[in-house]
Amino acid sequence: MTTGENKRSTLFRYAVMMGTVVLVYWAWWLWPLGSIENGWADSPSPTSQTLKGTVAKGREIFNGNGACHFCHGIDGYLGRTARLEPKAAELIAKLNPPPSDLRNVAGLRLKTNRERARAIREGHAGSNLLSQQTMTDQDIADLLMYLAFLRKDPNPMAD
Repeated sequence: MTTGENKRSTLFRYAVMMGTVVLVYWAWWLWPLGSIENGWADSPSPTSQTLKGTVAKGREIFNGNGACHFCHGIDGYLGRTARLEPKAAELIAKLNPPPSDLRNVAGLRLKTNRERARAIREGHAGSNLLSQQTMTDQDIADLLMYLAFLRKDPNPMAD
């Protein structure tokens, strides 16, 4: 592969990645009432008595399809970054505000599971957290349990 072909290939991958980000944001703005229609605005958090999350499944979501690890670091360690294309890593490094350190309780803005569940489902104002409309309630319950594990929360089911 020549240098020109390599540059075109890299530019193409970057364009596809950026197009995906734009498409997700565009779709999110076209679906403003999705969370209300799904009952999330007034419903209890997924960690209510009906859904109990597990740390192991939450970890799989965090470090897998949930893609949380891209910004918050593998297993919530900000310094342990996933392998990314250089342009994607550069974009994440420029986020303002920067991703929260999920292991530092004092620095977290969301204090309850209800707030965390809503931020995961709908996105988080003032950050670059995208809405996760594809996650099931059980996925979110598992993810909340894993986040409580990261915070060393002695009462993870409390809201």
